[in-house]
Formats: sequence, structure tokens, C-alpha cells
Amino acid sequence: MPKIDNGPPDYRKNLPPIVEQNYGKWEYHESPRPGVLKHVGPAGALYSVRCASPRLVCVDFIRDVCALADKYCGGYLRFTSRNNIEFLVSDEQNVEPLIEECEAQGLPVGGTGASISNVVHTQGWVHCHTPATDASGITKAVMDDLFEYFKRDDLPNKLRIAMACCLNMCGAAHVSDIALVGIHRTVPRMDHDAIRKGTEIPSLVACCPTAAIRPDPKNKSVTIVEERCMYCGNCYTMSPGMHIMDAKNDGVAILIGGKVSNARTAPSFSRMVIPFLPNNPPRWPEVTEAVRHIVDLWIANARRGERLGEWVERIGWERFFSLSGIPFTDKHIDDYIFSRETFRTSAAFKY
Repeated sequence: MPKIDNGPPDYRKNLPPIVEQNYGKWEYHESPRPGVLKHVGPAGALYSVRCASPRLVCVDFIRDVCALADKYCGGYLRFTSRNNIEFLVSDEQNVEPLIEECEAQGLPVGGTGASISNVVHTQGWVHCHTPATDASGITKAVMDDLFEYFKRDDLPNKLRIAMACCLNMCGAAHVSDIALVGIHRTVPRMDHDAIRKGTEIPSLVACCPTAAIRPDPKNKSVTIVEERCMYCGNCYTMSPGMHIMDAKNDGVAILIGGKVSNARTAPSFSRMVIPFLPNNPPRWPEVTEAVRHIVDLWIANARRGERLGEWVERIGWERFFSLSGIPFTDKHIDDYIFSRETFRTSAAFKY
């Protein structure tokens, strides 16, 4: 019988033998060094060797990685949700040779424990049709600047950075310690001929989350109520005549304080601290400098075990803006009418 497309395969069929033997019986785990995790059970120890990957990779890269897995760990490896590669090694003698060969091939080992992990990012200019900025380019520039923290595990806690090239946030930007989000700032430029020739008008009108797009029967096109537009770019998905990208006015916003972890404090969403920074490829110096400033401020002031958002909540957002020197503007005020659960209703301030 041929295999049919009925969802992902049963993960239990692809587990390394050491994991199968220890399944449900694990005793403890530890981190021998940055980039290496050790899980111990009755059947022995499993070493996870983590190295970074550029996310957008070619077939030859995958073949080289698989060759390393075949050589040192029986072909067993996995990709984490943040695009790290983890080689699952059952023989301790293979750990150091694997690390040496990974480093020699340009695959840096690190990112475990209290360190910065790989940056998860979206498509950007490589593939996305509505990006306000690039994704892989900014990720490269930021990680080049913060690379020392990938190799160390002495930060206050883990640090997770995400990059989304527009407000649709295909990445994990809404729940990361630091999130870089591309933003549009101008309404779409309408090509009425393209709209008339290749657009289903009712679908275009219905796709706008703020009802900013209205039908224009007289011209067999649409109009935009500029005051209602939030520059999300959703309309371009429905019609190639709604041009949202603007090289002059598009840029990057920085949000901080999000996390998925439920340890010590509840999961939280990121909050905006810098509304706009310009697009200056290829190295995005303003974005890189701002991220470095926030990370160094957290390292210098946080207690051991505090995530970035936990530190800010402890000292208060007023104190954070004061320490960081980041100006507080009207753009920071949450005016969403249904956000009463997140409004700060107390009159207490923490300066």
C-alpha cells in the first residue's frame, strides 16, 4: 500500500534508540558546557549538541549536516523551533570530535542555558510579498553583534530574539524577549487598472480588519478611508493593485518582554519600546545598536534567573524608560478599546 498524505508520521517511529529505552524513565539532566545538554536515564546518557543554522539553507547544507549526523550519532538530529540544529549523540566519545568538526564547518556550537539562542525570523525580502523590512539581513546583523552571548551561558537567564518583517508576525515576535517587527506607515497606493482586471472586489473589501476599504462602484474599484487604515498589508494579499511597500517610510519597531515559558511567571506578550527605526541595509546600524543597548542594560541590572520582561516588570516600565534613555511618546499608549484586561488601572508609579 502506498503512503498517503494523512498528516505527520508517528514521532515514536523516529526516536533514537537511547531515547526509546529511557522513554518515561529519565532521571536528571545537566549542561556540561554551552551548546551541550546531557539527559541521563537507566539506559545511559543522551548528549544534545546544539549549533546555529542560518534558517534559509540550501540542499547542499542539509546534506552536509546529515553527513555529520551519520558520522557521529547514527543519523539522528532535529531542528528546534528557533532553527537550531541538535545532534543527538549517545556515545560521549563522539561529542568533542563532533563539536570540533561543526566549528570547522562554520556551525557555531552554543545557545543553551542562560544564553541567546538562534533568532527565529520570517521571510523578508527573500520571499514575502508584503515585507516592511528584510528579515534574514537584520537577523545576520544583530546576531553578528551579539554572537558572544551565543557562546556564553552566564546571562541572567535565556534570551530569545525574534524577527518579523511585517505586522502579520509570521515569527514568534509577539512572545519573545526582544522582537523586531517591520512596520508600514503609509496607506496602500492603489493601481485601479490592476484592481479592475484582477481583483474580486467583495473579497478585497472584506479582508480589511478595520473596514478602511470601501467599494467604488462608479470606477469599478475601491477607495480607502485613510483614518481607518492600520497599514497591515492584508489588502495586498487579496489584490496586486494595493501596493503597501514604501522604501522611504517603512521601518522597524522594537518590542520587549514577551515569553512562552510558564516558569516563575505567566507567559506574556511583548510590548513596544521603540516605535520606529529606519531601514538602513545592509547592516541596519540603528536597529543593531538599540538591541545591544537593551541587552546590555538587562545584563547589568537583572537578578539571576530574571527574563528581560520579568526584570522590567519588577522595576516598572517608567524606570526602564528612565534607565534606557528611550523617549516615551504617544505611540506607546495602548488605545485598543477592547484591551481593558491589560490596562494599568492603578495610580501607583515605580520611579
